[in-house]
Amino acid sequence: MLSTATPAPIRTAALLAAGLLLLTACGEGGNTGAADGKKAEGFPLTLKNCGRTVTVKAPPQQAVSVDQGSTEILLSLGLADRLAGTATWSDPVMKGLEKANAGVERISENRPSSEKVLDKEPDFLSASFASTLAKGGVAPREQFEKLGVPTYVSPADCVGKDNSGGGDGARTAPLTMDSVYTEVRELSQVFDVPERGDALVKKLRARVEKATDGIDASDTSLLYWFSDSKAPYLAGCCGAPGVITKELGAKNVFDDTHDEWPQISWETVADRNPDVLVIGDLSRTMQTAESADKKIEFLESNPVTKTMDAVKNRRYVLLSGQAMNPTIRTVEGLERVAAGLRDFGLAG
Repeated sequence: MLSTATPAPIRTAALLAAGLLLLTACGEGGNTGAADGKKAEGFPLTLKNCGRTVTVKAPPQQAVSVDQGSTEILLSLGLADRLAGTATWSDPVMKGLEKANAGVERISENRPSSEKVLDKEPDFLSASFASTLAKGGVAPREQFEKLGVPTYVSPADCVGKDNSGGGDGARTAPLTMDSVYTEVRELSQVFDVPERGDALVKKLRARVEKATDGIDASDTSLLYWFSDSKAPYLAGCCGAPGVITKELGAKNVFDDTHDEWPQISWETVADRNPDVLVIGDLSRTMQTAESADKKIEFLESNPVTKTMDAVKNRRYVLLSGQAMNPTIRTVEGLERVAAGLRDFGLAG
């Protein structure tokens, strides 16, 4: 689920452009990430990313990550010292990354203006969502690339996904964790720490295997509610909640829509009467009912929803917003939902 803050348009400043080009030039012959100061082996590095060709001349030293999911991957790879700024946060930082995150400037809680990003003189820009680096987002990718700043968008938001229709897009093929693992590995290559990427992927795979060992939730139906009580954003079939549901062998009551986060009436929700409600517990305050407490208060007081079996039996599983997005925290979501179903006696 995306942030919808409206950014300012990108400025055209010759001095900024010159500064960025100078930064890139300095990176080639100066601090490149190589221990001896020489040009890093394997650079320039060229990647195919979300329909674009991205060339990174040297391992970034002053990167900016404009979505939380991307930020947490970079922090997990031990790259806090090479981050000049982060933005667009829906949740507290992932456990274990608090110290690393505290040392990086947060330039905006929501989507930043392009001015704020460029003020950090970035040599690399990463995002979790295609809409973040598009018209209506921070700025289109090509505008940064014209200034010599390579950009990267999570493959999980473009591979097997159609973002042309507005909103949060629609899945043309179910998301798998392989897209997340690809992002981890490619970012580790960009920063010239591929062994860290391999180690992180291995750790994530092991957690998935442990969480799903011996579980069978084939008789259990789930509903995932991200945000908003007036026109709720609920998970369609095939995004990150789809990964969780499939791994557990359960059923998403809205698996008949390929939209990432369709807005669906509470009457329709009540009619489908899921066994368990997976609820986003967000710290942001952009829409109604962001926190889990507010969501539960609504569910238990609304005349349409309070009669649902999951509400009457208080079968709630609380997830961070990031655990419901296609990020490394999707694994956290899988662990929590699996534990919840076991606690409710709804999974083997």
